[in-house]
Amino acid sequence: MGKLDGKVAFITGAARGQGRSHAIRLAEEGASIVALDICEQIPTVFYPMATKSDLDETVRLVEEVDGRILPVVADVRDRAAVQAAYDAGVAEFGQIDIVVANAGIMPVINEGERLQAWTDGIDTLLTGVWNTMDAAVPDMKARQSGSIIITSSSAGLTGIGLNTSPGQAAYVAAKHGVVGLMRLYASQLAKYNIRVNTIHPTGVNTPMVANEQYGAFVMANLEVAASPLYQNPMPVDLIEPVDISNAVVYLASDDGRYVTGHTMVVDAGYINRGVPRTPPA
Repeated sequence: MGKLDGKVAFITGAARGQGRSHAIRLAEEGASIVALDICEQIPTVFYPMATKSDLDETVRLVEEVDGRILPVVADVRDRAAVQAAYDAGVAEFGQIDIVVANAGIMPVINEGERLQAWTDGIDTLLTGVWNTMDAAVPDMKARQSGSIIITSSSAGLTGIGLNTSPGQAAYVAAKHGVVGLMRLYASQLAKYNIRVNTIHPTGVNTPMVANEQYGAFVMANLEVAASPLYQNPMPVDLIEPVDISNAVVYLASDDGRYVTGHTMVVDAGYINRGVPRTPPA
């Protein structure tokens, strides 16, 4: 028996990275998956974004662990499209019990169209989360049950950023903003037995960070990127997506049945760091 047998999870940003990992882990625990992704490039994003082929691979990997999955190509910035995807999931599986508002971008390098970088960041990382929650909450309230899990960041609890470009500013502001959404919804929805939490990773080994363009940016800005302020106290540079997925399983399952309004940090000590990490002797 899995911890999520009979449950259905609606996951945004599911074509690859953390979203794909969440889909696989929740399926391993018995959940059926509605996997949403934009599957196209946002011009202000400097790295190649996920494609339909990536989403197809998520489908294959979920089915490989005997999971059921409905893939949907949609943009979280489009409220109507998110609602249509959510409704399609309910039509396919009969219900949705878990929402993982994970879709995200990191437009932190390109100056480009300054206003557009800000707008794309806020629209995807903050408004996209609200669109996802707004689609789910009436249904969850009617069913008097649900778990909503929002991907924030260690940058959602600190003021750390690589620069003050519009995209970076939008990223940090939005990752803080979803904590406010979480706290508001957690307080308002507790009486309906709906739990709402955020997860705050340090750097995760996904294509958002592990890509050629970001690597070149780091090498060109070593005085910033190699600063002790950006190092994890534990001896790991990037954690793995499954480390976050395991936290998602906890919050989605009865293991976390009384956990709500919580900022769950999975960060190798990043937020709590006091002194730079030193290698063992």
